[in-house]
Amino acid sequence: MSSPFSAIKPGIKLADQVASALEAEIRAGRIQAAEKLPTEAALAQQFQVSRTVVREAVSRLKSLGLVDSRQGSGVYVQAPGIEPLNFDLPHAASREAVMQIVEVRKALESEVAELAAQRGSAGDVAAIRHAMHRIAQAVQSGRDGVEEDVLFHRAIAQAAGNPFMISTLDYLAKFLKGATRVTRANEARRTDFAQAVTQEHERIVQAIEAGNAPAARHAAAEHMRNALSRIEQADPAFWAQDGARLAQPLVQESPPLLF
Repeated sequence: MSSPFSAIKPGIKLADQVASALEAEIRAGRIQAAEKLPTEAALAQQFQVSRTVVREAVSRLKSLGLVDSRQGSGVYVQAPGIEPLNFDLPHAASREAVMQIVEVRKALESEVAELAAQRGSAGDVAAIRHAMHRIAQAVQSGRDGVEEDVLFHRAIAQAAGNPFMISTLDYLAKFLKGATRVTRANEARRTDFAQAVTQEHERIVQAIEAGNAPAARHAAAEHMRNALSRIEQADPAFWAQDGARLAQPLVQESPPLLF
């Protein structure tokens, strides 16, 4: 390895800073494939952090496929592949970041709905409608309906018949579920919001049932546009209390998406 690393600055999560510094060295070729990383203690000293921080950073590098542990030998660098698209959300416990995730949903789910209308079988359509009914059942039983809402949109993706699209949505599931938890909590505070969501879901399903691809695309996009509008209308008290708390899990982990 080249020169020692600098001490980490306070502020951003320490493990993320250590992982980013090591990743940059590996991707730049300054730490070569098959080269052994310094010991945990040595890295802790160079970065001036605890060994726990180093251990967490190395775990992150493992999830990126950049290093591998060898029992009794140490941690070795692996040849880096294509640099991943990293959904790093340092400000995800905020109104703006939740809105950004909803924008991602709009881009994905409008396409998914259009394909579902074109390709969905009668069985697929029945599964979508059943998933929508489960949202209502969840709400009626006092639950938030988040899980059911996510499964409803996944049923539409299943009908689209593109396994790569389903895999992408599955990868993004924790982010989409986190944003859905926030949006549904906001919508539950107002009867008109909750009713609007039900109507929007119904329009999506009707368009898919009719095989009307443009209408399905429009209905799904409109659903997401309205979700953004409802977030914009959320009162400051929501973000000071439930909104920020519910969005917090979004910042705790941001693994890579490889293409």
